[in-house]
Amino acid sequence: MAEHFAVAGGAQLVGTVDVVGAKNSVLKLMAAALLAEGTTVLTNCPEILDVPLMADVLRSLGCEVAIDGDTVGIDVPAQPGAQADYRSVSRLRASVCVLGPLVARCRRAVVPLPGGDAIGSRPLDMHQAGLRKLGATTEIEHGRVVARAQELRGAQIWLDFPSVGATENILMAAVLADGTTVIDNAAREPEIVDLCTMLQQMGAKIDGIGSSTLTVHGVAGLQPTEHRVIGDRIVGATWAFAAAMTRGEVTVRGVDPHHLDLVLDKLRSAGAETVTGAEEFTVRMAERPRSVDFVTLPYPGFATDLQPMAIALSAVADGTSMITENVFEARFRFVDEMVRLGADARTDGHHAVVRGVERLSSAPVWASDIRAGAGLVLAALCADGITEVWDVDHIDRGYPRFVENLRELGADIGRVAAEPQR
Repeated sequence: MAEHFAVAGGAQLVGTVDVVGAKNSVLKLMAAALLAEGTTVLTNCPEILDVPLMADVLRSLGCEVAIDGDTVGIDVPAQPGAQADYRSVSRLRASVCVLGPLVARCRRAVVPLPGGDAIGSRPLDMHQAGLRKLGATTEIEHGRVVARAQELRGAQIWLDFPSVGATENILMAAVLADGTTVIDNAAREPEIVDLCTMLQQMGAKIDGIGSSTLTVHGVAGLQPTEHRVIGDRIVGATWAFAAAMTRGEVTVRGVDPHHLDLVLDKLRSAGAETVTGAEEFTVRMAERPRSVDFVTLPYPGFATDLQPMAIALSAVADGTSMITENVFEARFRFVDEMVRLGADARTDGHHAVVRGVERLSSAPVWASDIRAGAGLVLAALCADGITEVWDVDHIDRGYPRFVENLRELGADIGRVAAEPQR
């Protein structure tokens, strides 16, 4: 039986919600454990479906992985396997981040082309080009990325786009390369900083952390470590949008608000009041949100992962908003489901124009990816009647205790097992 969420509209979300470790960080940190023999321990891990999926990828490489609540222990053998299991990789886009560590440790990697969310093309060209600069050969064979290297040597690498995944793979290969590697136009996301911090704890030498130029001085070997995963800024921002859309007041704990400076600025432009602390922030909205334009860009720009939340907010705002998507071309698939809920929205290429309405209307809708699913639930909170949100396994991949957190904030939402009726 499939599961869906039944969401009753009209709730005003009020209360406090705790955010745990970032999905977009923990999976890469799990891959980085491959760089050192022994047991690496990660704490503050989110209890989401993607963590055991990544654990299966690592087990297929010979690791022993133990998951105990928010703690993940990864015991890496002296000689990890170099070929990742297809069934595990095909379910998880982030699994491609084992490519860099395997080339560094084993001088060989065979990684099936990954699966994951249906949000558009995410080619591995920059990953492969960076590894080639370091001295590896790479090619696509039978649906797999095959990389080999006699040795890895430091190199000057320029990324055409500040790709998070390419930055991570090149970085994790470079830490064990001979000599110095400079990665220009590197991604600057907080999750990249978190990875660099853990690599430093393992003994890596990295300069320029948090900037667009990373300088990596290769070392002969790394040691296992214990590391606490940073708070999930995307989950935290989702609750911020939920507060604004439902005209509520929500305090979010466990996230550095500076990672959300632009998000909070946009919500203030929409009429919200915000208060920030050391690892928490509060969003309060008294009236109907005002329309705001959004443009997705690499960090510190507005995150593409929050584009569905921006469209959902715009759908109930007073006025007309333009949302421009510059990262993933298929993210606007979400708009079709919003239209089913009564949103006045049109797309043209990289742009969506949304004219806000007073109230959305309930309908059955389908999540195409993690963030689209969350955005549909937020929209359902602002709709008349009860909305069914289907394919919620996507949401479970990125949001721990999603239903429980919403209920604690005052939402009327339940998980239902039933066959979908299209």
